[in-house]
Amino acid sequence: MTTTGEERAEVPPPGVGPWWWDRTRSAVLDVSLGVVSALECGIEGVRFARDAGIPVAAGVVFGVLAGSVLVLRRRWPIAVVLVSIAVLPAQMGMLLGIVGLYTLAASELPRRIIASLAGMSFVGTLIVMFVWMRQGVDRGDLSFGDWVVPFASVTTALGVTAPPLLLGLYVGARRRLMESLRERADSLERELQLLAERAEERAEWARGEERTRIAREMHDVVAHRVSLMVVHAAALQAVARKDPEKAVKNAALVGDMGRQALTELREMLGVLRSAAAQADRARGAVVPLAAVGVAAAAAADRGRPGADEVAGEGPCLSELEELVGQSAAAGMVVDLSVEGETRGYAPEVEQTAYRVVQEALTNVHKHAAGAKTHVRLAHRVSEIAMQVENEPPPELSSASAAGLPSGGNGLVGMKERVVALGGVFVSGPTDAGGFRVSAVIPAA
Repeated sequence: MTTTGEERAEVPPPGVGPWWWDRTRSAVLDVSLGVVSALECGIEGVRFARDAGIPVAAGVVFGVLAGSVLVLRRRWPIAVVLVSIAVLPAQMGMLLGIVGLYTLAASELPRRIIASLAGMSFVGTLIVMFVWMRQGVDRGDLSFGDWVVPFASVTTALGVTAPPLLLGLYVGARRRLMESLRERADSLERELQLLAERAEERAEWARGEERTRIAREMHDVVAHRVSLMVVHAAALQAVARKDPEKAVKNAALVGDMGRQALTELREMLGVLRSAAAQADRARGAVVPLAAVGVAAAAAADRGRPGADEVAGEGPCLSELEELVGQSAAAGMVVDLSVEGETRGYAPEVEQTAYRVVQEALTNVHKHAAGAKTHVRLAHRVSEIAMQVENEPPPELSSASAAGLPSGGNGLVGMKERVVALGGVFVSGPTDAGGFRVSAVIPAA
C-alpha cells in the first residue's frame, strides 16, 4: 500500500518527543515497560535477598534499579542487555532480557555486536538454568533423569533468546525497508514534480515556438501574394484608361493572386483544425490554443526543423520557376539561374529555400520596384545555396505609388528558418546600391 504525501506529512517528525524519544507514545511505552520490569525484578529481589543473606529491602532496591534500566532501551540497548546478563545469576530480569534483546536486534548496530551480546545472553541463561536445575535435582526438589537437565537448559535458553532476537531482526529489517521505500517515494515524488515543471516549461516554449511559426507562415503566404496584388492593382490603375487590354490582363492576374492566397490560407487553417481535432480526441477536451502546440511539442524533441512538417508539405523548389514568373508578370525583370544537378531534398529544406526566395522577391516589390533582380540557385554536394540580388531601383518607381507596408519581419523570419536547419543567412546592401539576400542550407 502506497503512502501519499499528505499521509506522510501526518507522521510526526523526529525530535518532537521528550528527551531522546521521537514520539510521546514511544516514551509512554518505554516507561510502562520499565515500571513492569522494575516490579518484576523487585519481587524477584525478595527471593534473591533471602538466598544471598542480605536485607530484603536491599534486594528489592537492587531489583527495582535493575528493572528500571529498561526505560533506556532505545537510547542504550547495549547497556540494557548487559544489565540483563549481569542479573541472570540472581534469577531476575526475564522481561528485561527479552525486551532488551528485541530492541538490540531491531537497532542499527553492527551485526557482530548483536550476535556477541545475543551469544552472551544465551550462554548466561544456559548456565543459570543448568545450575538451578542441577541444584534442584541434588536437593530432591526435582526428580529428572540426568539427560533432562542439559536438554531443558538448552531449550529454555533458546526459548528466551531466539524469539526476541529473530523478531527484532525482522522488525529492524522491515523498518529499514520501509524507510528506504519512503525515501524512494519522496525522491520519486520530487522527480515527478521536477518533470512536471519541466514539461510545463517545454509546453509553454512549444506554444511560443508554434505561435512564431504560424506567424511566419502567415507572413510568407500573405505578404508575397498581397504584395503582387497591390503592384498589379497600381499598374491597373495606371493603364486602365490608356490600355484597356492590359488592364484586363492585370485584373485577371490580381484575381489569380487572390485565389492563390486564399487557397494557401485555407490549406493552413485546415491543417490547424485537423491538429486541433486530433488533440481533442487524444485528451477528450477542447483545447483550441494547445491544439497547435501538441505537434510543436513533438517537433521540439526532434529539433526545430521538424516543426515545419506540421503545416504539410508546403511549396517546393520545382515551383520556383512559377514563383519567378509571377514576379515577372508583375513587371519585375527577373533573371533565374540554376547551377548543379537538380535533385530532391527533405521537405523542410525545399520549403525553406522556396520561402527565402519568395520573401526576397517580396522585399524587392516593396522597396525596389522596377529594379532588375537576379535569382541564383546552386545545388552542391552537401548543401543548397540561394541568392537574390537586385540592382538599384529607378529614380521614380511605382513602389511609392503602390504604398506597400512593411512590418520588418521578413528578414527575421528568413534567418530563423535557415538557422533552424543549421544553415547560414546573410543579407545587406550591395556596393552598387542594391540589396542582396544569401542563404546556404545543409542538404541533410
